[in-house]
Amino acid sequence: MIVLVVLGLLAVLAVLALAHWYLWRRLVRDVSAPGGWWRRTGTVLAVALPLLSVGALVGGRALPLSVERWLAWPGYLWLAVLLYLLMALAVGEAVRPLLLRLPRPRAAAPSEPAGEHPVAAAEPPAAPSAAAPPAAESSAAAPSPGRRLFVARTLAIGASGAAAAVVGTGAYGVLRGPRLKQVTVPLAKLHARSHGYRIAVVSDIHLGPILGRGHTRRIVDTINGAQPDLIAIVGDLVDGTVPELGRAAEPLAQLRARDGAYFVTGNHEYFSGAAPWVDFVRELGVHPLQNARVELAGFDLAGVNDIAGRTEGDSPDFGKALGDRDRARTSVLLSHQPVTIHDAVRHGVDLQLSGHTHGGQLWPGNYLAELANPTVAGLERYGDTQLYVTRGAGAWGPPVRVGAPSDITVVTLASLQA
Repeated sequence: MIVLVVLGLLAVLAVLALAHWYLWRRLVRDVSAPGGWWRRTGTVLAVALPLLSVGALVGGRALPLSVERWLAWPGYLWLAVLLYLLMALAVGEAVRPLLLRLPRPRAAAPSEPAGEHPVAAAEPPAAPSAAAPPAAESSAAAPSPGRRLFVARTLAIGASGAAAAVVGTGAYGVLRGPRLKQVTVPLAKLHARSHGYRIAVVSDIHLGPILGRGHTRRIVDTINGAQPDLIAIVGDLVDGTVPELGRAAEPLAQLRARDGAYFVTGNHEYFSGAAPWVDFVRELGVHPLQNARVELAGFDLAGVNDIAGRTEGDSPDFGKALGDRDRARTSVLLSHQPVTIHDAVRHGVDLQLSGHTHGGQLWPGNYLAELANPTVAGLERYGDTQLYVTRGAGAWGPPVRVGAPSDITVVTLASLQA
């Protein structure tokens, strides 16, 4: 196992090194003269930026949060820029041959002054020799160094501008905070008196070296402004320990809903120490559901631990949470990862609320997320069970979202008997 992990890390580092060599070639070597200021600066950046990214990725396990913040901002942001730079340069590779072969504009013939006539040539022009092809043919066969430099700089500037615009827009969306989304879910067994019951679902807040107390405050204000009947926090609240991030999570104590706020663990809680966080959110007035169930006026609300808890003897237990309930009542299950939907189906759950996927977070990451999750975002049906997956309210790694905007979803339960 250790050998496989080491080989995997070496493979990742090799890919990272190859990607930066390619960027150095296209954005530094091809556009600058040897020994110039940009050649020297670009070479330093080609070494320093990947080191910052690796430091950000491993710093959470080895460094205090106060130090990790200095690596996280540039390191994680660079990973997002790297992704979209590579994609933009790939498009550039497709159009580069066309740009190099574009014909040059012909120079305009000099105009003759009025009243003057050209002087006859003393002798006819010499015919081109066989060894020297016409200029047009030579230019088409081998673009001049000036043309190559112009094309290289044009593509480099275009790719850099596109990547900066995409990442800048995606970062603004995360730092601005999640937007409210409305979804109505019809449930066959829901009693008419519970028609219109509203659950605010928030997941993947990811408090850590980048997103802190202000992020939590924005989320709390958005939820309270929606005036839900119940609040469900569906895992991945934090990326750090209670001493490091407890203050950042404190605004959760201001959450307000008629039937309270509930919490289930996500996989990232187990990276940080799940048990202290369960105790801490309880102190804030948020009720943890650890393989447990509460009976509300119109339905049963159950919650299971995340499957990552298996490594700590804290596995999800669907039998404990759902096994002895009255199946004539509607049941809503909080489970961080969508992959547990098959367990929910076996236990007759009517609606499962999940997160975890971030909706892919960075396009085209949604296609990769589809390989590991039955549903990446939105509402889908599995037999008699419906699954709703929120894209989450924060971001892991780069504080950037592209094609997967963050959200807090108000799920409105609709009774077919109403």
